[in-house]
Amino acid sequence: MVVVAAAFVTGGCGGGSSPTAPKNVPGHAGAPTQAVGTSGRAAIAPAAARAKPAVLPPPIRPVFPDPLPGEGVWKPTGPPVNGGPPVLVSTFRSELAYPQIVAYVAWFDHTRTQIGYYPGGSEPPSAAVRGPMMVPDSQRWRLLATFNAGFTYTDGSNGSTDNGRVNEPLSEGNATLVGYRDGRVDIVKWSGGSNAGGDVAWARQSLAPIVWNGQLNPDLNENPDSPQWGYTLGHVARVPRTGVGIDRRGNLFFVVASDQTVITLAKILQHIGAVRAMEFDINYEWHTLITYTHGPNGLVPKLVEPQPQQSASRYLVPDSRDFFAVYRPLPDPVTVPFK
Repeated sequence: MVVVAAAFVTGGCGGGSSPTAPKNVPGHAGAPTQAVGTSGRAAIAPAAARAKPAVLPPPIRPVFPDPLPGEGVWKPTGPPVNGGPPVLVSTFRSELAYPQIVAYVAWFDHTRTQIGYYPGGSEPPSAAVRGPMMVPDSQRWRLLATFNAGFTYTDGSNGSTDNGRVNEPLSEGNATLVGYRDGRVDIVKWSGGSNAGGDVAWARQSLAPIVWNGQLNPDLNENPDSPQWGYTLGHVARVPRTGVGIDRRGNLFFVVASDQTVITLAKILQHIGAVRAMEFDINYEWHTLITYTHGPNGLVPKLVEPQPQQSASRYLVPDSRDFFAVYRPLPDPVTVPFK
């Protein structure tokens, strides 16, 4: 069994059209922000289920011959669930040519988490239930992490569903992150019609797969004005990009890194062990990965990656864009709680 170590790599991210030296040295992204109160429970409840062995991902293999201390080592965030860590985070430098680029990675154990997909104020354009456009107050006692969703509906007919109801229709062939009612998550090439089946809690599409069966999609390219892989601000090849992947045990990865092409993003996901992967949102404003601890005064959110255009309280207040919330699991079948 893999042992989770507490060491964590330090490093930074560049920005703009080409990699730049970091202006700060983030580890797990600076000091925690002020606690945010909840209307529910102030501290997280103990796990009710019996502890069971956790099957954890192996350390991320360093790209550089002389890795930094803690580089590629997984670190747990938040409290354990059923005897194991539900969320792990790590960082590593992903390209020999650009040692200042740092990839920020999260891993979510599908046996110790439940995930909900939430519409924002303007995305998706149509929503069967718009909801609170943030993490519901009643669910914050079990909140572990949040992260941004994918390309907008208009950028590739990227459909989505919640609790069996269509927000925007699902499109044939698109990469689709699916959350099942039994707690499983997966990335599929959609072929099931405009709505998901009764065994699906939620579904969110974003372009075509970038990794399939462990191999990069041969149609990937570095065109900054690609109708297939996204238009970049400033028409430059390298911008911040995010993506999600599924490992061979069915657990979920989320990756964010600055100065990425879709090809280098796909290589990051392949390198960490994703067998299927898809590109999520890109450019400077939209990427956000947040983890949470629970104190006597409520939630303490923490941005994982450097993100000067967003705060750690994003998704705890109404937001224009859709997102995912990672929760401690409940014993019931998975549904997306809106209240």
